[in-house]
Amino acid sequence: MNNYKVVEKFISINGEGSRAGQLAAFIRFHYCNLNCSYCDTRYANDSNSNYELLSAQNILDYLKANKVVNVTLTGGEPLLQQNIDYLIDLLLKNGFSVEIETNGSIDIKPFIKETRPIFTLDYKVPSSTMENEMCLNNYQYLTKNDVVKFVVSNLSDLNKAKEIIDTYDLVNRTKVYFSPVFGKIEPRMIVDYMVKHHLNGINMQLQMHKFIWDVNQRGV
Repeated sequence: MNNYKVVEKFISINGEGSRAGQLAAFIRFHYCNLNCSYCDTRYANDSNSNYELLSAQNILDYLKANKVVNVTLTGGEPLLQQNIDYLIDLLLKNGFSVEIETNGSIDIKPFIKETRPIFTLDYKVPSSTMENEMCLNNYQYLTKNDVVKFVVSNLSDLNKAKEIIDTYDLVNRTKVYFSPVFGKIEPRMIVDYMVKHHLNGINMQLQMHKFIWDVNQRGV
């Protein structure tokens, strides 16, 4: 039986990305291989974090019972879960629209199949302290259904994001989002930067759930 380490599962709206504002079921998995400076899910990331073991069938039953089509597999780092490909295929075969929120350090090639999930792929800019861990080969597998997300804290982060976008022609490959680290940079600074550098085709987003609920509230 395929069992997965699940820290939490809940139904809410998607707070960011290409499906922001849409109803979604979230399955948050245990453990992350990175340690970003701005991480807001540390409760899931440490090897000692609490979790429950759920089978693929348990997860499928939960999703069917809640009648939600959009499913976001997140973490932690979901692609580190053993046999995660089995769960992804099971959910896709059962008609769910699956999004994988991945930190950008894991090779996504094994998950690129004829029927595959949507990837929301982070690029960790300098302030994250994790930039050296990025798997840049991933960009060749992205489509217009996927997302590359830059979580930025300052001007240096924005400059690095622009460099990566230009180098890999990301605007023509996929959807691109800028997201401010909550409380670290004023969103208008990102807009001003986009205007100054004529950044057409890029989306600036705010984490919607942090404006609806308390910024530290879990399960939303």
